[in-house]
Amino acid sequence: MLLVTVGIWAALAASGSLPWDLLWRWRWEGLAGACTLGLIFTLAIVLRAPPTGRGLLAELWLGRLENPQALGRRVDAKMFLYLFGATLLELNLLSFAAHHWIAYAPAPSPGVALHVALFSWFVVDYLVFERVHLYTYDLFAERVGFKLGWGCLVFYPYFYAVGLWGTADQPNPDPAPALLIVAALTFFAGWALSRGANLQKFTFKVAPDRAFLGVFRPHTVSDGQRTLLCSGLWAVSRHVNYLGEILMGVGLALALGYPESPWPWLYPLYYVALLLPRERADDKRCAAKYGPLWDEYRQRVPRRIIPWLY
Repeated sequence: MLLVTVGIWAALAASGSLPWDLLWRWRWEGLAGACTLGLIFTLAIVLRAPPTGRGLLAELWLGRLENPQALGRRVDAKMFLYLFGATLLELNLLSFAAHHWIAYAPAPSPGVALHVALFSWFVVDYLVFERVHLYTYDLFAERVGFKLGWGCLVFYPYFYAVGLWGTADQPNPDPAPALLIVAALTFFAGWALSRGANLQKFTFKVAPDRAFLGVFRPHTVSDGQRTLLCSGLWAVSRHVNYLGEILMGVGLALALGYPESPWPWLYPLYYVALLLPRERADDKRCAAKYGPLWDEYRQRVPRRIIPWLY
């Protein structure tokens, strides 16, 4: 779906049917339309479902339905929302970058190209390994309300591109090659931690005895009924994947070549604000679910996110 949509956009732009930077020119109108769509979606999917007794405001924010599906279960709301958000994000990135390349055609910034290339890697990787995300917090623990619906329809495709919102109409800052190399290395270090941790957990879920990448044998703690993985990447911290997400955001911010601008840094700061409270909430949820087994796991893996530090 991503490739088809981007292909249609590129074909129309190449034929002159629409400008390459259409979504940049109409970015505020697009954002307003997405906000309206997100609100309508939230009200429709929440108010049509039976109340859960948590109060209307809480239900509008968090949702009532755990896993809404349609068309005979062939369309899953959560997976559709993530696909929609990822595809629109990619279109925004390409269109915003096109505006920069058109405006500064003689000497566009290599940082913009690197930023879009890294972010495109992030988007394509997410959709290629789509099945892995069935085992992540968003998919199995959250309901569908404003947070998830509006988040995927508006926040995901528009805020994630915030770095380009603030720099696409700026001239080439002529970033030092060393800065671009550091940005790429930071991004891929974060990607290795995030993707590696999620893939290891996925491997353990579907094949508990298989060594991850043929190297990391699964070591676990168990109470005879439930089992927790505590080896490989899951031995260095309880949420090393969160550290990976933050590092990817830092790499994307550095890639634009404007380290002094606040706009690119809003993206990694968002991850810090999101994931630190989420780790605490997940810790409480797991403590209630696993009881003494979780205490044993916390003794085996004492760090929350950052190995040896936090």
